[in-house]
Amino acid sequence: MSSNIKIPKFCQYCGQAFVAQTTTTRYCSKTCNSRHYKQKKREEKVQAALQQEMNTPSQMEQMQTLQTLPIKVGNHVNLREKEFLSVQEAADLVGASRWTIQRMIKREQIKVGKLGRRTIIPRTEIDNLFK
Repeated sequence: MSSNIKIPKFCQYCGQAFVAQTTTTRYCSKTCNSRHYKQKKREEKVQAALQQEMNTPSQMEQMQTLQTLPIKVGNHVNLREKEFLSVQEAADLVGASRWTIQRMIKREQIKVGKLGRRTIIPRTEIDNLFK
C-alpha cells in the first residue's frame, strides 16, 4: 500500500536525510535498520556481561575460596597433605600441564626421585618453586 505522504526525516542510524512515506519510519534503508538493531543487541550483551561481572566475586575472593577447597585426584583426598607426588599430581596441584612439569624436571628446576619407571616429586620441591 502506497501513501501520498512525504515527510523529510533524518536516519537515526547514519544521520542521512531521506523522505519517509509513513510517520513511523526511522531509518533511511533496511540496511541502516539492521545495523542499528545489531548495534543495540551488542550493547545489551556488553551491559549484561558487565552486570554479571559486578555480581560475581572478585578474583581475590575466588582465590581464597579455591585455597580452602580440597583437591581430589584419584584415591587421594587432599594433595596438600601428601609428602610425595607423582608428575600428574604435581601438575594438578600447581595448575600446569604434565608436560610443563616434565620440562622443569629435565631443566633440573625440580629435583625428583625414581622408583622403577615412576617419577616421585617431594612436596617440598613444589613448595620451593614459589619462594
